Amino acid sequence: METDTKTLFTLGLGLTEPWEVKDTKLVVSESNAKHKELHIWIDFKRDYLFASSKGQLLKAHDSVEKTWRHLNFFEHPCYLHAKVPRLRTTCSTIEMVSVPWARPGSGFTLLFEAFALALIEETPVNSVAEVMQETAPKIWRVFNHWVGIGKNRLDLSRVSRVGVDETSSKKGHRYITQFVDLDTHKTIFACEGKDAETFNKFLAWFEEHGGFAEQITLVAMDMSVAFLSGCTTYFPKAQIVYDKFHIIQEANKALDEVRKMEKGEKKLLKGQRHTLLHLRKNLPASKLSALDTILYTYPDLGDAYSLREGLVDALNPISSDPQQGWNAFTKWLELADKSKLPPISKFVRTLKSHLFGIKAFFECGRVTNSILEGLNSKIQLAKRRARGFRNVDNFINMIYFINGGDVFRFSHETL
Repeated sequence: METDTKTLFTLGLGLTEPWEVKDTKLVVSESNAKHKELHIWIDFKRDYLFASSKGQLLKAHDSVEKTWRHLNFFEHPCYLHAKVPRLRTTCSTIEMVSVPWARPGSGFTLLFEAFALALIEETPVNSVAEVMQETAPKIWRVFNHWVGIGKNRLDLSRVSRVGVDETSSKKGHRYITQFVDLDTHKTIFACEGKDAETFNKFLAWFEEHGGFAEQITLVAMDMSVAFLSGCTTYFPKAQIVYDKFHIIQEANKALDEVRKMEKGEKKLLKGQRHTLLHLRKNLPASKLSALDTILYTYPDLGDAYSLREGLVDALNPISSDPQQGWNAFTKWLELADKSKLPPISKFVRTLKSHLFGIKAFFECGRVTNSILEGLNSKIQLAKRRARGFRNVDNFINMIYFINGGDVFRFSHETL
């Protein structure tokens, strides 16, 4: 027996009692005469008893006509129209019935929103808006709604070790600080700023999602005074570990300062900044000759480069024994302390004032913020692809979406 069009669309939309398709029309678009749109009208069976929010079974008091954008039917935009029943729960209270194909307050169906979120995982929001034939602000609202649900579902009751780092949100030195669970490698909090107050905000968030301050046993971070102040104030029982990547980053800054100090003929140094900042083992063969020439021509630069290479080796000891690793580092520190180069001397003083956190790096199994470094690269790539995030809240939510895990993905469990 041939299935009629109404039944076909009822099945295709997954509608069950009391909902059914009453009519369908493929019409010319009002906004563009060259395009067509599919419109589907849905209605409910009269005298059906709907469950109210209080558990009452009630007949519809009246209904309201509503429209939702659905996934395209082939290349044609598709819209669902339905008379949504309203229930009189008390003499003075009327509530609207929730429909199974869309969330309350949305102008899109759940399938439309799920498809948009799937595209956002790989594509900038502006491009998603073009594909979906909707405006970018509307797609952002859908995105932020589902990320918000993910935030509410976060369970931080088992988090004990976190890494913290900042990343730029836009030009002009605006920063976002994010906290990552070092055991799951997932972002658990992000906020604007990079000062001590970010730790206060994290603590409030942490407690709101099932955690407590004493639960945090270790915090991996850079050597900023603000982070140190924030951690010791709000997480006083946590062991601070200074991340080796940031230590090496500071060493590279000192090396670059030595490069800038070189006087006289600098022709050999032109365009070679990144050659010096890379480790020898990571340089292509075509750059090694230029590097050797530079280090031979500029002895001070050669000394600074050698110290930087030695520091990398000290922070990556072959032995897993914490004491041997610490001994190798202190030997390097004694050698670097003899340097007469101002940038190196300043760097050594910085290290000496942070020895407690550097020693903890070896004692705690060489914990690092490598996951944060990788995540920052992903975020900066996404930011460049999207030509920046004008709205800082959108940027923060994108961080959660990119690295927050499955809790931030669309799922019917979240409905």
